[in-house]
Amino acid sequence: MAARDLIAVRPAPRGAAAPASAEDLLRALGGPALLVVEGRDPTRTRGVATLLHGNEPSGIRALAAFLRSDAVPATRVVCLVAGVEAALEPPGFAHRMLDGRCDLNRCFRPPWDGADGALAHEALRLLREAGCEALVDLHNNTGRNPTYGVATGVDAGRLGLIALFADRLVVTDLRLGSLIEATTDDFPTVTIECGRAGDPAADAAALDGLERYLLAPHVETRRMPERQMTVLAEPVRVRVLPGMRLAFGEVPLPGADLTLVSDIDRHNFVPVLPGAPVGWLGSHGRWPIEARGADGEDVSRDLFHAVGGRLETRRGLVPIMMTTDVNVARADCLFYVVQQREQVGG
Repeated sequence: MAARDLIAVRPAPRGAAAPASAEDLLRALGGPALLVVEGRDPTRTRGVATLLHGNEPSGIRALAAFLRSDAVPATRVVCLVAGVEAALEPPGFAHRMLDGRCDLNRCFRPPWDGADGALAHEALRLLREAGCEALVDLHNNTGRNPTYGVATGVDAGRLGLIALFADRLVVTDLRLGSLIEATTDDFPTVTIECGRAGDPAADAAALDGLERYLLAPHVETRRMPERQMTVLAEPVRVRVLPGMRLAFGEVPLPGADLTLVSDIDRHNFVPVLPGAPVGWLGSHGRWPIEARGADGEDVSRDLFHAVGGRLETRRGLVPIMMTTDVNVARADCLFYVVQQREQVGG
């Protein structure tokens, strides 16, 4: 299959012609698509990306609802709908990616290997060719989190985009192969983490923000937003080591190398004091995690320590994106640790 056949470019169905639900829209698409919505100003284009992960439905639900409405966007809009097959895989919105496939949001960089590398490469070509003035990439978490944005830097353009959805910005210097990394020099681009997948509040946050983004006559790129924004930075990615058996529970589970507290995601975006319990080590006591920032150095023993078989925080920290899903934790990470930097705007 030629690269240009990987993503179908087609006009978006609108109003009464639009499918009745996100699931119906995905079945009608059948595979990755770039949907084009005409707007009041055809000389400008805004970009939306959704469903880079098949188990994160808030973005596609928001897009489907917008397409069913009579609202006319301020500009032409191109909407990348990527993980259609993974989202449709029974029981629906349950698979980050299909078995044997890669995490698409780790494939937006050379060497563009395999089906997912080719798909990411073509998606980048289409978004750049569209001449987007901005791009918003909609995601969900698997743990309890407020709505927040992620960007590769702090400036008026990216803060303005995030302020349409949330009042928190995580500035990342990690290079994982994500869409926002690949497009950071092309146009203002941000990820919006809308909240926990399946939570109606996350779906509402996605739709409310998407409407503000698409209907605004202009996206502010020169002045700081009027909304006060909390900036967090220097994320450290905490992962379970390969070969370690992971579990969640109220007590240490037999056979697990690491049992995390079952409601650990209650700590997301909340400063945690030294000595806070994270979980329990297995009976053998082997160190089960690594924690790496942009420099690649493992700082897990600086952040955590073992006390009587328990894993505890060694110093105060702010965790985000804590998950309680074993499969997600293995496929991606347990959580991130960030540093709170400043308040801007307002």
